[in-house]
Amino acid sequence: MRVASPLAAGVAGLLAATLSAPTTAVAASRGGTTHACSASVDIDGFSDALDKTTFDGVYVGNLSALAVDRGGRIAALSDRSSLFSLDARTLRPVGVVNLADENGAALDSEGLAVDRDGTRLITSETEPSIRRYGRTGKIMGRLPVPDALRVAPAGRASGNLTFEGLTLEPGGRTLVASMEGALSGDDADLVRVQTWRRAGYGRDFRLSAQYGYRVDSGLGISDITATPDGRLLVLERGFTSGVGNTIRLYLADPRHATDVSRTENLTAGPGVRLIGKSLLADLGDCPSLGATAKQPQPNPLLDNVEGITITGRAPGGRLRLLLVSDDNQNPVQITRLYSLAVRLPRS
Repeated sequence: MRVASPLAAGVAGLLAATLSAPTTAVAASRGGTTHACSASVDIDGFSDALDKTTFDGVYVGNLSALAVDRGGRIAALSDRSSLFSLDARTLRPVGVVNLADENGAALDSEGLAVDRDGTRLITSETEPSIRRYGRTGKIMGRLPVPDALRVAPAGRASGNLTFEGLTLEPGGRTLVASMEGALSGDDADLVRVQTWRRAGYGRDFRLSAQYGYRVDSGLGISDITATPDGRLLVLERGFTSGVGNTIRLYLADPRHATDVSRTENLTAGPGVRLIGKSLLADLGDCPSLGATAKQPQPNPLLDNVEGITITGRAPGGRLRLLLVSDDNQNPVQITRLYSLAVRLPRS
């Protein structure tokens, strides 16, 4: 993944112009008052401008993934088979492409990565699958998926708990997909992270190493994005009725983890080194910045956050992040964009 510094300026422009708490956002983005979620993470602002809107007759919501696109735009994936293009400065839709499988059927599209030539790698939770799409929505290929990761009875995965996160590592040779939930036979808190490798740009992705990752109790992985040094930012998400969402941002390092692609039943124990992770922030600890919620939340800033991408550099060398929540087209949920800045510990 290449970090595009012009996009950081675009997002900063959004913060000054359109965020729900403009005075707060301007102060933070200019290096004045900071709004700390933790020692590592600050929140610059949020926007509800897309909530319950339409573009070209398509509902702008159900957003499950974000990625930096070519031309300085943001690609925003709806899990209802739509891919929006957002202006980097205003984060307003400027285009939409409808997606489908080889038979013209809709996808449960959850994970997104944009390759250097602009082609889109998109997961669907249904099988699960990863397909390559051109900018017009034409299918250009499909990646292999291990049998065990397929939804039962074809494999050992549960429906709606498969490929939720997707990212390209720096250099574009390694693709990483995260399962949202555990396979049947694995420990309930251990999910699998699958990788694919290619020998060079333009070559086919082939199955590569698979790792285990321990999620917090009651949470699952909602998205991942690669950092410039090859680590992963991981969003863990959960929901408790009557209480609300839990959203935690972790830094994970798969580089010393054990390849478990040949491990039938994944359990924590001798001989298995899981992906290491460290908590960067619980978003419930962020200042609310005047946000309101439509249902009970431990912090009114929270909602069903599903997507994350790195948009550039913030002052002091921090990474600037853009997050989005999936409103599930539900009147008591919100399509909300969040701007964060994170300082990563050294590798």
